[in-house]
Amino acid sequence: MTMSEVDPRGDMELSVALIVPCTEAEGPGRRWALWFQGCPLRCPGCCNPEMLSFAGGRRLPAAAAIAGFEQAQREHGIEGITLLGGEPLAQARGAAILARAARQRGLSVMVFTGYTLEQAQQLGDPAVAELLACTDILVDGPYRQDLPERQRRWIGSANQRVYFLTDRYRADDPCWRRPNTVEIRWRPGELTVNGFPVSTPMGPSRRR
Repeated sequence: MTMSEVDPRGDMELSVALIVPCTEAEGPGRRWALWFQGCPLRCPGCCNPEMLSFAGGRRLPAAAAIAGFEQAQREHGIEGITLLGGEPLAQARGAAILARAARQRGLSVMVFTGYTLEQAQQLGDPAVAELLACTDILVDGPYRQDLPERQRRWIGSANQRVYFLTDRYRADDPCWRRPNTVEIRWRPGELTVNGFPVSTPMGPSRRR
């Protein structure tokens, strides 16, 4: 089954915690990043505890999200999108729609999931299979606060693995050797922080 059979219109609603239209702290190059709201895994020490509940976030049509990264492509020259959470696989149908649309527009796709690749494949969900088929870089595995990652860029804990599922990126690309960064944005009434500090993983947060 393909995603066109799962959702032919691509207008399903997503539960979204945060969108950053252009970031250099969530994967190679300039990227549009979306954090899904809700995660069933509940890793101890999660850096985004406010995104664990499925009751939070806001509803957003997939078509509106696609329009958002199309605009970012025009205005900021992004090279790809990054899907995080929360847990993208918990909304695999919506995530796959975004990933497929991104690839159709020449954008790369990076996905962070708390499931291992083997667990994801064993879910037997056609939407998960479609998402993986449209993913260039996959970072898998639960966050382990007892195994902080000190060397690899964009990786939270040492148990997590990076898969290059296409030949668009390589492990020896220079971007992986650059230091982690944190981005802080302010607009009236809202402060947004995303990215990773040098030695301790830190996810996005929103303060009003």
